Amino acid sequence: MAKHRVPVVRREPTEADLADESGYVIDVGGQHAPAQRNFDHHQFPREFPPVCALSLVLQHLGLYEEAKRCCDWLETAEWFDARGPRATAEWLGVEREALGRLNSPLDVTLLRRFAACEQLEPGEPLYEVLAMVGEDLLGYVEGMRDRVAALREQAEFWSIAPEEGDPFEVLFVPRSEPLPEEPGAGVGRFVEQAGKLEAVAGTVYADRRGAGYALSRFNDDERLEFTRIAQEPDVHFAHARGFVAKTSATDPGRLRDLLAQSWRGR
Repeated sequence: MAKHRVPVVRREPTEADLADESGYVIDVGGQHAPAQRNFDHHQFPREFPPVCALSLVLQHLGLYEEAKRCCDWLETAEWFDARGPRATAEWLGVEREALGRLNSPLDVTLLRRFAACEQLEPGEPLYEVLAMVGEDLLGYVEGMRDRVAALREQAEFWSIAPEEGDPFEVLFVPRSEPLPEEPGAGVGRFVEQAGKLEAVAGTVYADRRGAGYALSRFNDDERLEFTRIAQEPDVHFAHARGFVAKTSATDPGRLRDLLAQSWRGR
C-alpha cells in the first residue's frame, strides 16, 4: 500500500493468485515464494524461528536486518504472531496478563475495522491510515539505515579525562549541512553497532535551535550531571534534572572541558 498504492482484497487466494507475480499474497496461501510475491508463514514447521508475514515482506525489500536493529517491537510481533501470547509472555519474562494491559485502543480499532473489510481502495480513510503506517515504517527504517551510515563517516569517539575520576567516552557528532531534522537521531543504534554501549556515557551533537551543541547523557548515565555547568557563560541552558545542556561553544577543546566539568563519576 505504501510503495505501490494497490487495492487490498481480503480473501483466500486461488491457484491463479499464487502463480500471478503481479500481485502480492500476504499472510494467506500457505506459501513463502518471494519470486511469486507470496508471503505466508503459517506453513512453517513448529520449531521454525518466530517469523510473521511482515518479516517476510521486509526480507523481500532488503530491510529486515535493519528493521530488527531499529524497531524493538518487531521481534515481539514475530513471537506473538508465531507463538501466541503465553509463549511470548514467557519469552519477555512477564505475566501473561501484562500483555493485555499494553494493548492500544488504536491497534484494536484498526485491526477490527480491517478485519471487517472485503476490499480496500486508495482514498478510503482506513486505506490511507494503513498506508501512512507503511510509509512511516519504511521511512524510519530506511532513514535510520542512512543516518547510521552517515554517523559512521562523521562521528568520533572522544576519551575525556576529568580532574577527578577515571576517563570516560563520549560520542561527538560534528555539525553538518544540511543539518538533520533530528541531529541526535540514530546515535543509540550507531553506538550499539560500534560495540560501545557500556563505554559511552554521553553524546555531543548539533543544537538544531542554535549554532552550538547539545550535551546529553547516553542511556541516562547519571555520572554526567549537566547542572554542574549551568553557570558557565557559554552554556545557555541546563535542564534542572541534569540530563542535557545546550552551549554556544563549538571549539572541540571547550566542549571537552564542559564535559569534564559535568562528570561526577558516581
